[in-house]
Amino acid sequence: MATSEDVRENVKKYYGKRLESSGDLQTGAASCGSSCRPAPRSVTEALSEVHPEVTKRFFGCGLPFPAKLEGCRVLDLGSGSGRDCYAFSKLVGPNGHVTGIDMTQELITAARQYVQYHQDKFGYKEPNVTFVQGYMENLNEAGIQSDSMDVVISNCVICLCADKRAVLQQAYNVLKEGGELYFSDMFASKIIPDHMKQDAVLWGEGMGGSLFWPDLISLAHSMGFSSPHLISASHIVVYNSELKAKAGDISYASGTYRLFKLPRSPAMSNATVTYKGTLAEFPDQLDFDSSHCFKKDAAVQVNGEMASVLQSSRFSSDFKIQMLDKQESKSETTPEYCHLNPFLLADKLGSSVKQCSKTSK
Repeated sequence: MATSEDVRENVKKYYGKRLESSGDLQTGAASCGSSCRPAPRSVTEALSEVHPEVTKRFFGCGLPFPAKLEGCRVLDLGSGSGRDCYAFSKLVGPNGHVTGIDMTQELITAARQYVQYHQDKFGYKEPNVTFVQGYMENLNEAGIQSDSMDVVISNCVICLCADKRAVLQQAYNVLKEGGELYFSDMFASKIIPDHMKQDAVLWGEGMGGSLFWPDLISLAHSMGFSSPHLISASHIVVYNSELKAKAGDISYASGTYRLFKLPRSPAMSNATVTYKGTLAEFPDQLDFDSSHCFKKDAAVQVNGEMASVLQSSRFSSDFKIQMLDKQESKSETTPEYCHLNPFLLADKLGSSVKQCSKTSK
């Protein structure tokens, strides 16, 4: 079994030197997944203003841009070329701050070259983006303080890390209470066998290290996160015949999830919640995830965990929340998780990534 250090070194080489652009990847994972609704205009505009050289070396597989980011402190795990960081720079505004962390020095060096460009582009007096080299399994060592972040973002990099429990635990630690981990990643339809984890190319493509999707739920619960909320999903098409043969009957999907750091002893009571329509880009309804759509002024009953999420997160002022006297019974708090399956959602949306890489021809 390869050690975490072996995995890190292989990934550094794969992304720092071997790949010149996202088109050099062997899968279609470098395109964005499909969601229930198109991305807000603010996100598409922010992405369009990122320097093209930064976008060229973007290797993500999704679009992890949650709503209501103005003034937030955001941490991007595995920030790579800095594409998402610079888009977040626009979205959080001059009073927010974005930190990107990556272990690959070549990518950190490249990303830092465009700090001044985007500061000028967005008209800020001071830069609001910082890039640090470090490991997402040990954020404190990289200078990221506990309970300091409103939102932690990740775009298709947790699948490149050997110790996923450590990554999620570190994200939990640096988030403030009520904070959110919002991330896109590659997920597998089955548990990845050990022999695939030893293949450097499979790992570099995300195929060797993809998490079997139900394991995300147990990992989240074990460290105090809420149940994951599935936002969007796409099937991932592997075009390289050699890699496809190695994968056998394992399928892959790109999924975007959001998890919240709940209070340590949340009051798990059902509640009636009403969206006020106060988010500028969502005046009529807020699609919180693929299962929860809140229409303005329409009262909806939610379970205790969702009530706790809305009450403790940055969305609390956007909802009228009326707690109900009824406490949830144990049977009510043991839900089924089919709605969190990215493969089922991708089927429902009819979405698959259709990007062929340069090197797979």
